[in-house]
Amino acid sequence: MVISENAFKWIMRLYPPLLFQRIWVVGFDKGFKGVRVKVFKSLFNKNYNGSIFGGTIFAAADPFYPVLFDRILQAQGSRFRIWSKSSRIDFLKPALSSLSFHIILTDADIEQALHALNTTGKYENAFPVEIYNTGNEVCAQLMNEVYIRDLNFTLDDTE
Repeated sequence: MVISENAFKWIMRLYPPLLFQRIWVVGFDKGFKGVRVKVFKSLFNKNYNGSIFGGTIFAAADPFYPVLFDRILQAQGSRFRIWSKSSRIDFLKPALSSLSFHIILTDADIEQALHALNTTGKYENAFPVEIYNTGNEVCAQLMNEVYIRDLNFTLDDTE
């Protein structure tokens, strides 16, 4: 389904698991090659120490690399299964203020994925996410391993 970056931003903003944790999609970059996200500190996501709950921080960063790949690969005309295969998060500082991050997929990232999908039918890669507080300090770092499977891929034995 073809959908604009602006329309998809609103879909993600109103998606209940993100909305109720105060995770706000600021916007998608042109061609879905990136996304800017904010996590607003509020009564709904604050832990007993007064910082943002770690699960909220994890939930904010977890879905966006697969979402970006999904939006980009939809135009390829094949069916794909895309998800976060694994993630690892390091909490470096308490999140005492709202947080933000910007994820970017480069043309090289996309080409690497397409090459792997065209030759083996699957792609796996880990991508970093750095999450900043309002003082521009890194509060958390996440490594998100993305798995993509081309559901239409078949190995051609005629070569």
